[in-house]
Amino acid sequence: MTAHMTYPEALVVGFIQGITELFPVSSLGHNVLIPALVGGSWAADLNVAKPESPYLAFIVGLHVATAIGIMIYFWRDWVRIIIGFFTSIRDRDIRNRDQKLAWMVILATIPVGLAGVLFEHEFRVLFGKPVRAAIFLIINGLILFAGERFRTRRSRQADAELEQQRVAAVLHREPAPPERERVGSAQGTSSAATPAAAGGAAGGGPPMVPAGHAAMRQDEIDRAIAADERLTQRSYLDAVLIGAAQILALLAGISRDGVTMVGGMFAGLSREDAARFAFLLATPVILAAGALKVPDLITYGHGIYGQILAGSILSGVGAYVSVRFLVRYFRTRTLTPFAFYCVIFGLASVLYLQLK
Repeated sequence: MTAHMTYPEALVVGFIQGITELFPVSSLGHNVLIPALVGGSWAADLNVAKPESPYLAFIVGLHVATAIGIMIYFWRDWVRIIIGFFTSIRDRDIRNRDQKLAWMVILATIPVGLAGVLFEHEFRVLFGKPVRAAIFLIINGLILFAGERFRTRRSRQADAELEQQRVAAVLHREPAPPERERVGSAQGTSSAATPAAAGGAAGGGPPMVPAGHAAMRQDEIDRAIAADERLTQRSYLDAVLIGAAQILALLAGISRDGVTMVGGMFAGLSREDAARFAFLLATPVILAAGALKVPDLITYGHGIYGQILAGSILSGVGAYVSVRFLVRYFRTRTLTPFAFYCVIFGLASVLYLQLK
């Protein structure tokens, strides 16, 4: 059987998947709602609940591409985590940050992995209906709002401590030397400054400070390591309980990253650390979901491989751009705007689907 899906459908849904997978607004909810709201051939071609739907094969490609986009951004972190896992096996002990983080990710992934294997089909068929997805999107918004409104004292204190550290770092940062001291002047000091600069680069003086993108990337690496230090001070039970929140995301309309962040903040994590842990947990879950659906890709994807590739490229790029934005966003901002979006879009979708 040859499946049918147009390139515009594939490109639009691929882009939406890449963006909404990391934003706390439920990619599955949008994948169910958007085709139903557009209607016509979109509703027929992109029906996730329909038996033998080619849309399932398409979602497989999108999930794998999304996971690749996330992994590209976090590749340094995953190298550390994977090395930590294998060295912990070799040493038969957990001795450092990377080793413990590796096992925290594994243990946090087990609950949703088991639930997905056992109940994914039932969740998809039962809750893959557009109106139900819209209702759960509203519930997702309420969860996000409650997560911010009723944050624990420990979580608020963790945010306050991070802010104090940032302020202290800014106050103690040494000012850059005057421009004329670094590059010299037209009267001849530049020739004297050049050897000093060269000596610094070669090891004879203070190292040159990286600028622009390199400095920003180094700052992100330092922040990631510091966040992992804080995360690994938590217990394995905390990791399992936070990871178990992902089970709710099997319901179309509930955001995996959103409920995981709320779970992390409820456990006392700062918003920044809760977001980081949620993003790290997303990769193995998304990859596992894609691997489980590979038979669907082979069985139902005949005739739409070009569309799958096109949509997947947009999905991977969208995921990379999204995670890069959100890592910075959650350092200082809240889940509240996403909560309002989910409630408003969910309510509008329910009204439209009921009245059309």
